[in-house]
Amino acid sequence: MREYQTLNPVHEQVVRIAQTDTDGRDLFLCHAWDDRNGDALEFYNLLTALDVKVWFSEKDVPLGTPLMRQIDKGLKNSRAGIVLVTPAMLKSLNAEGIADKELSVLLGSGRVIPIAHRTTFDEMRDVSPMLASHSGLTTADYASLEDVVAMIADTVLLD
Repeated sequence: MREYQTLNPVHEQVVRIAQTDTDGRDLFLCHAWDDRNGDALEFYNLLTALDVKVWFSEKDVPLGTPLMRQIDKGLKNSRAGIVLVTPAMLKSLNAEGIADKELSVLLGSGRVIPIAHRTTFDEMRDVSPMLASHSGLTTADYASLEDVVAMIADTVLLD
């Protein structure tokens, strides 16, 4: 029940957006550069295995294209955003890199789900009080990462 209350506001936003946008992605995956071949890739693979359409920079930025413009398009064309908050992400946000810019857009959209992975919401709050104020999930509360991904898929998939 707590998870329903946590994710329901994002689900309602996703449903509203989907009524007018049938070609977009379900999720934009915001992650630290250092997680791109580890935690973020695992998260992406688990989501796509459940038929969630995910914008993930490692898969969606063609070689030779402007990175920031591609990210901008990915943010625009995604119904909601997952911020995979790891120790590397906290470090990246402190450095005010690309993930920090993505986070700013997602926070402004009201369609953001923070996922604390190998960190806590208290540690997140020390770096980004606004992100930590959004309802989200902590992987430590679940038996597996797959369980967290299944809850997210239930939130963003409309059929």
